[in-house]
Amino acid sequence: MKSYLAASIITLFIFQFFSCHSSNSDKNAATSPAPAVTSEVEKPEVVLGADKIDEIMEIIDGRRVALIINQTSVLSDEKNTFLLDTLLSRGADIKKVFAPEHGFRGDADAGETVKDGKDIKTGLPLISLYGKNKKPSKEQLADVDLVIFDIQDVGARFYTYISTMLYGMESSAENDKDFLVLDRPNPNDYIEGPVLEENCKSFVGTMPIPVLHGLTVAELAKMIQGENWINGNLNLKFITMDNWKHGEPYSLPVKPSPNLPNDDAVRLYPSLCLFEGTEVSIGRGTYFPFQVIGFPDPAFGDFTFTPKSLPGFDKNPLQKDKLCYGIDLRQDSTTNGFSLKYFIDFYNKSKEKQKFISRKRFFDLLAGTESLRKQIEAGKTEEEIIATWQEGLNGYKDMRMQYLIYPDYDL
Repeated sequence: MKSYLAASIITLFIFQFFSCHSSNSDKNAATSPAPAVTSEVEKPEVVLGADKIDEIMEIIDGRRVALIINQTSVLSDEKNTFLLDTLLSRGADIKKVFAPEHGFRGDADAGETVKDGKDIKTGLPLISLYGKNKKPSKEQLADVDLVIFDIQDVGARFYTYISTMLYGMESSAENDKDFLVLDRPNPNDYIEGPVLEENCKSFVGTMPIPVLHGLTVAELAKMIQGENWINGNLNLKFITMDNWKHGEPYSLPVKPSPNLPNDDAVRLYPSLCLFEGTEVSIGRGTYFPFQVIGFPDPAFGDFTFTPKSLPGFDKNPLQKDKLCYGIDLRQDSTTNGFSLKYFIDFYNKSKEKQKFISRKRFFDLLAGTESLRKQIEAGKTEEEIIATWQEGLNGYKDMRMQYLIYPDYDL
């Protein structure tokens, strides 16, 4: 009897223990976060055109090559291996390097003349495409069969690397040279702003496209050729990316120019570049260019900064050594694409509105139209101004669809 009672007590204890344990497990299952779904596949890394070295070498095979490259011309490996070094190690016959604005190493100030020279590491001739010579000459292409373009664009019409590409394409067509584009993502992948008008063509606007064109450089090259924006017949080739589509964010591994040091600067660049036609500082001469706005007047805001001569960024910045008042945009993650809100706000705060846009012609060239300046000076709102762009943008969007290589935005 005693043994039976003992056994019953033990059985009851075990039953209650597992019942309680099961109940707590169910409760935890209901209140704890669900575990990660193991069936989801992590998105693969973007494979750049420059990463496909075997494909590049097949095209290069037996040809004399010129490169249009700069410091952004790297592979997406852990070491950011330089494309030039990789091609030379594989036996490519590289004859010379053409350098865009900011130079081969990307350390020249905006607008600073880039001089010809020789690369210390490889001994290759360096030929500037920024300054008096913006287009490769017949003589400069005489000893090459193929020109390769591999530079990271930021998606804005006034960012001059795409103008360099257009001139390189045209010279190649005129001199019967093949042209190869190694594709890279567009970090400002939007379609916004006025379409450039013919009377506002310049090196900061060589094509009738919006401020933000929504294309990769390979897609833009297809458009340049397809719309006959260059003279001559070009044998255009391109090596596409893998694992990227339009609208996907992309963080640049190397700053594309001295004053775009991080993702915030790249993101805000399209909206702040119009200030280059004014006396307002956009942070040149600081460690946060294109991330702040200011002017030597307390009326413009509570945030203060003082532009200085800053090697590696800007040696002679606007409002040098003057205390500027304005706003800090580094904490504002809401602005993407092309916005006029900051420009209109500063214009409205200005005490001398007729002098605010101090370099009117340059402002018009950046805008791609004289209309925008006149609309701002007439007191139009951002919404009213944007509405006037829509007809041109709709026509551009229809044209753009013909040249897409990658899946378009998720609608």
